[in-house]
Formats: sequence, C-alpha cells, structure tokens
Amino acid sequence: MTALLVLGGVLVAVLLGWTAPAHAAGGRLVDDYRSVYGTPGVAAAVVDGSSVETIVRGRDGDGDAVTARTRFRIASMSKSMTATAIMLLADRGRVSLDDPVVKLLPGFTMADPRFTGITVRQILSHTSGLSNSTNNEYVFPPPRSPQEIVSKLADKRLAADPGTRSEYHNTNYSIAARIVEVVSGKSFGSFLHAELFTPLGMTGTSSTLGCSDAAEGLPSAFEVVLGVAVAAPEMPGMCAGNGGVISTLDDMVRWVRFNQGTFGAGLLSAASLAELHTVQPKAGNYALGWQSRPVSAGAQPSVIGHGGTLATWTGDMVFSPRTGKAALVLTNSAGDPGVLSANLLAERIGAPATPMSNPLTVVNAVLLGLTLVMAALLVTAIVRARRWASRRRLARRPWLVPRLLPLALVIVVGVLLPTLVWGAFSFQNWIVTVWLLPLLALFGLVCSVLGAVALGRRVHRYRRAGQVASAPVRPPVANTRA
Repeated sequence: MTALLVLGGVLVAVLLGWTAPAHAAGGRLVDDYRSVYGTPGVAAAVVDGSSVETIVRGRDGDGDAVTARTRFRIASMSKSMTATAIMLLADRGRVSLDDPVVKLLPGFTMADPRFTGITVRQILSHTSGLSNSTNNEYVFPPPRSPQEIVSKLADKRLAADPGTRSEYHNTNYSIAARIVEVVSGKSFGSFLHAELFTPLGMTGTSSTLGCSDAAEGLPSAFEVVLGVAVAAPEMPGMCAGNGGVISTLDDMVRWVRFNQGTFGAGLLSAASLAELHTVQPKAGNYALGWQSRPVSAGAQPSVIGHGGTLATWTGDMVFSPRTGKAALVLTNSAGDPGVLSANLLAERIGAPATPMSNPLTVVNAVLLGLTLVMAALLVTAIVRARRWASRRRLARRPWLVPRLLPLALVIVVGVLLPTLVWGAFSFQNWIVTVWLLPLLALFGLVCSVLGAVALGRRVHRYRRAGQVASAPVRPPVANTRA
C-alpha cells in the first residue's frame, strides 16, 4: 500500500509541478507570478519618485477586470497603519512608546505577573512575550473587537519575559488598537478613517473588525488549487488592529509615498516616521509595523517592507530608503507576493531578481495523488468486505485484530492529520486546514470516512458470516402429496 501511495503522489507531482524563471520587465514579472501561483487577480505598482507604473491583471471575485480602484484586503500590511495611529497619539503627547500597557489600559490583565512590564514599544515590535503557544489565535468563533481580544487575555500567560525575544503575534496589534480606542475615545475604525485615511486622500480604504466581515464594494477572493481558482469566502478570524484594512492600489501608493516622506508632510513628525522604520531592540528584523529585509535572496537587509496573508488574500509592500523607489502588490488569492514586490523593486534598482516557484504545486499534486490512491484502496476494501470476511472465517487462524489494524491506523491518521501541520489536534486546526490546505483536508476526510466505512463493513460481514455458519441446518420437508 505504501508503495502505491508514494507512486501515485509522485506521478501527479511530476506532471504538475514546475517553476518559472524571473524576467526583467514589470509586466512580465506579474504575468510569471500569475502563471506560477494561478492568481486570478493582481494589482501592482512601482513607485519611482513622482512616477508610478501601474500593472493590473485578471479579474476579481465578481468577474470584473481588476483596476487600480479594485478593493483588496491587505491583511497584515494593516499593522503599519496601526503603528502609525499609535505614533500620531505619541506626537500629541497622549502616548509614549515606553509606557507600560497597563498604564494606558487599566483593564488589561493576564494570569502572569510579568504582563505589567509590557510596553507599547514591545507590542508594536512583537517582543511582548505573547505567543501562540500560550494564546491560541485560531479559536472559533474568534473574538471580534479589540476590547474582547484584550479581555480574553485574562487567563493567559506569557511565553517569555517582555523585551527578551521576538515572536510575531497578531494579538499585539489588537492590544495596540485597543490603546488607540481608549486614549482617543473613538472606535479604532473611526480613528483610522478620520486621522489617517481622510487626510491622506485614501477614499477607497476602510477597516473591519473580523477578517471575513462583509464590506461595501469588496468582491470575494479565491482558493486556488493546482491552477483551478474558485471564489471563496475568507476564513473567519480576528483582524481588529492586525489585519482588517481594505484598500486599493491607488490608495496604497499614497500610503507608501507617505512612509517614504514624499506625501502627506505634516501629518506625522519626521522623527516619528523614522522610528516606525527603525528595527527595535531584540526584535530581529522587525521595526514598528514594518520589517527590514533584503531586496534579493542572500543580500543584506536594505529595504523596508511588510507583507499580508489571509486564507484568500495576500499582498506586499516594500521601499528602498536609499533610492526612494518602492513596489506594491495586491492579490486575491494565496501566494508569495513578497517575491514579486522584491523583484519589481530589484528590476528598478538593478539588483538580482529571485526566481519564482510555488512549492504548493508539488505539495498539492502529491496530496491529490495520495487521495486518489487511498480512495481507490478503501473503496476496494469496502466492495470486497464480504469476500474478506469469508476468507477470515475459513482461515485456520483468522488473526482478526492484526488484519483490521491497518484500517484503524488509516482512520487515526485521517483524524489527526492537522496535527502534523499545526503541532496540536483541535477542531479549530481542522477548520484552518480546510481553508489553507484544502487537499490535505480532503485526504484526511477520505482516510477517516472511507476508512471507517471499510472497517465497519469488514466487522459487520465477519459477524454475519459467523451467524450463517452457526445457524442450525433444517432437514428437508418431505413431499406428502400423492
């Protein structure tokens, strides 16, 4: 059975897995990206001073052509806006980056005395000590508002002393959003609209509390598996402060130019803008809502950027402080837009491009092959259950349990499959797997459901065969007719 499983997966992988080389022109880079990832729609831009090259391709979830005004969820790119909201309050003397969070949020508490040492700087740089190992962010139903997210920390512990290590954790930015609400007296969405989006002329930009909340003018995005794109709803999740912004390419160009210091002068002090892009102590490559990164694989960090990833939306933005050039990518499906934005920028500054490849092509091809082979084997076991039971009854030593053990193991593997990816078994992880790795979920479903049917049918047929064998044989009735 093992050989057949591996052979089936590898054959499909060989047929479907491939890598596209990088090309020089921006348009061809975007086209290559769409080919590699099967992305239905892409909106990209390259900023060079006052010049903006716009590249749009494909369609949105409503079937309309993507334009520079098409709305996309920007996911964790939203963190740059949350950090800026905090810096606006800092410029006004309402907040200091080194304030303890408990000073600004009297209701903030945790089941760990170390929480009192968490500062605003630490939550914005992901060095607070919060971790998914002690605060699972993928619970269902997810908490929605910043206030609810903060209140659910009351029984949680830290994974490290504040300020001693970096771990990317979305809850940090939900805490930041709650600070904005309490200090400003406005809802987080209202503050962003009034203090950031309106002054910068970002008229197509808004925010939601949940990752899957409906929004005006927002089409659905897509699940793409082996090149087949299907419009799908976004996975429910907590996005308040950490990933809930919806924007357009035009508006995001304004946002990047604001961060470059060439647009929106006076909204934020030069010192505060520089602090947003400065890598923080113990934070690795993380600044405040931004990251320092290399423009090409293997190079030293020289550009500032941040990506965003949801189940059905991805994007990335990056700019070079030295050259003033920037690149933006918004897409309506899963992928790796950070490679595309880096290549678009590299093409403009003469740096080497990074070849684009989609590892999920091979992974999904293997999963499809395994699923087909496993389904065939289990359906065969179901159909031949009666023959199997008869042979076991006639055998001198039935060895029933050892013969049924492989099917039991298949069922266990199917049920526990998300554990191999996420490290722990839970109902929530099954939901996450359905959205992020649908073919893995399908393989698990085939193993658990068809395996259970095959096991049950073999046991049932074995018992029936025993009942037939032990039933008394009736003598034939004599014919009494003359």
